[in-house]
Amino acid sequence: MAFLEIALEKIFTKHVHGISKFNFFLLLLLGGLSLLGDEGLWFKLQPFFTGVIMGGYLLFKLWRGVGLMEEMMMAMMEESRRPPKFIIRILELHSSVFFLLYGIFMGYVAIYLSSDRWIFFKTAGFYIAFVGFFLIELIYIRLKMKRMIENQKKAELLKKF
Repeated sequence: MAFLEIALEKIFTKHVHGISKFNFFLLLLLGGLSLLGDEGLWFKLQPFFTGVIMGGYLLFKLWRGVGLMEEMMMAMMEESRRPPKFIIRILELHSSVFFLLYGIFMGYVAIYLSSDRWIFFKTAGFYIAFVGFFLIELIYIRLKMKRMIENQKKAELLKKF
């Protein structure tokens, strides 16, 4: 799957992001450890490591000033088509927390639950959780934008007096 991800990323974006390369090599390393130890736990911990490292990296980038999503949008989109910076930052903050928490959850699943449950949460469970997260995030951003527009209207009204 990681090889397919890298191939499709190279075809569609003409570039392979560092996180995709990291995920590929992490799978190779943990898969090798699993084969050497005759234990599937290391392989099953891949989503834990990916989620924690990815969530942590996104939080670190935000803390340093410019988030990864913002960098990507600046590189790929014209300024007129980009959402406001604060929306991008909110989305990136919440996404990084989601990845971090889901990674921790996948560590729990890998250690304490069956392989069948791990497979579910690695595949369909992740997509279900992400769609739920994204729907909540869309509602949150819409409410935030609505409040912002209302506050701007109030500020304009107050300027008239």
